[in-house]
Amino acid sequence: MVIVAAVDRSERAAAIVEEAARLGEAFDQRVDVVHVLTREEFVSLERSNVNDTGRSIPVERVIEMAEAIASDAIEEAGVTANAVGLMGDPADEIVEYANDQGASYLVLAGRSRSPVGKALFGSVVQSVLLSASCPVVSLRIETE
Repeated sequence: MVIVAAVDRSERAAAIVEEAARLGEAFDQRVDVVHVLTREEFVSLERSNVNDTGRSIPVERVIEMAEAIASDAIEEAGVTANAVGLMGDPADEIVEYANDQGASYLVLAGRSRSPVGKALFGSVVQSVLLSASCPVVSLRIETE
């Protein structure tokens, strides 16, 4: 079994990884830290790269970029974990990865948003909470 920590590029990432590491230690399970690059981010990277170099970016390179973001969060937290890069819809990819790995817990943190913001833009955390087949640890982390 595995503890899955889902991180973004925010300052909350290290705290998410630290909490996942505590759970991993308590239950003697490995920790996988996942970052998902959205298709929109991929298209933006692709457009920039084509404009700069005239060449497209291989999907494998995009996955490596997402993995590097997960690695940065692990390094900042100062724990031992596996970095995983994915591409697609964040909520879907996180839940699918957790299911495929037989995760015992999924750890993530949401952003504070207004009710209108939540209604208009949805929430990865909300989607994961509603879709995950394992317990979800949702952290509230205050950021400045």
